[in-house]
Amino acid sequence: MSLSSWDDYPVHQTAEYIRHPATSDRNFYDRYYFNLHGSSDQVMTIFGLGQYPNLGVTDAFIAVGTKEKHRVIRASMPLEDRSVLQVGPISIEILDPLRSLRVKCSENEWGVEMDVIWTASHEPLEEPRQYLRREGKVVFDTMRFAQMGRWNGFLSTPDASWDISSDSWGGSRDRSWGVRPVGEKESDGIRQGVSVMEGLWNYYPVDFDDHAIIYMLQETNEGVRELEEAMRVWHDPDRPNEWLGKPEYEHDCVPGTRMLSGSTIHFPEAGISMKCTPLLANYVAMGTGYGIEDDWRHGMYQGPNLVAQGLVNDVSDIAGIGQYGIVDHVGRFEYDGNVGFGLYEHGFWGRFEKYGLDDRGATFPID
Repeated sequence: MSLSSWDDYPVHQTAEYIRHPATSDRNFYDRYYFNLHGSSDQVMTIFGLGQYPNLGVTDAFIAVGTKEKHRVIRASMPLEDRSVLQVGPISIEILDPLRSLRVKCSENEWGVEMDVIWTASHEPLEEPRQYLRREGKVVFDTMRFAQMGRWNGFLSTPDASWDISSDSWGGSRDRSWGVRPVGEKESDGIRQGVSVMEGLWNYYPVDFDDHAIIYMLQETNEGVRELEEAMRVWHDPDRPNEWLGKPEYEHDCVPGTRMLSGSTIHFPEAGISMKCTPLLANYVAMGTGYGIEDDWRHGMYQGPNLVAQGLVNDVSDIAGIGQYGIVDHVGRFEYDGNVGFGLYEHGFWGRFEKYGLDDRGATFPID
């Protein structure tokens, strides 16, 4: 049945049930992403939940990363009512829209539990629309907003537990929706050998005492910037956001890898140079559905019933392949006497020849 509880609210945008997006593109998605850290190198936890209405699937994950272990709980099931934000043990509750949410990973056989409440530090920032077309096909057409916030609650694994309090535990979240590659891999057709997002990806949302800086850049191997953002967002809602101008980057590469040991992001028009230091990496592409494994991708049909799985790996065993996807770090950021913490996210896909990456399998040259 197409009718669901959301259809009782006046939120329709087309002459369709809420269950059905306006577009019939198989790759339509609607997703939550969060990260949680203690402003240190103790633990980096990333979790999310997505719906894929035209694939008939919803799924969720939590990835708890420490220096030694990478633990993932993931779950998938057929999508029924889009108002239900729970997949297996993982759930999201909207307490106050755009201001406060609760995320849980309930007791499970793999011993990872979490119950945390996130409170926004500032009004949401509407990020630029991402629109990419490759060989005639629209591969990205997405909208997203981002916010920094603080966490309260608890997190535990079989190895450790953490009391989460807003004095030191922060993180960012985003909400995105639209069209991007999801589900079972499609035939490339004319796009064989054409990367959807070849090049560099940076995303650094950072929380300082009374403001946030949100820097984002997607740059192709040819140097074309297909997406960029550089905003200072004040916690005081009466103080307007500031565009910091065109960002420039200097990245310190770990020889022989696609990893970074640090960066300096310059905002010349604002006279700001921000030093960025990664504290702890979470290889979030491993096990969570971001595309490295063929058997579990966001939106992939896993069968007619709920499927929940737990994975645990030594970080040393997954770092080699994990560097070819998104890597999320806890980061320390400094500029003009300001010290903040946030997400230091990078990815290098395929060629990025200015850093010595010549093909999909290339790595940074060894000094």
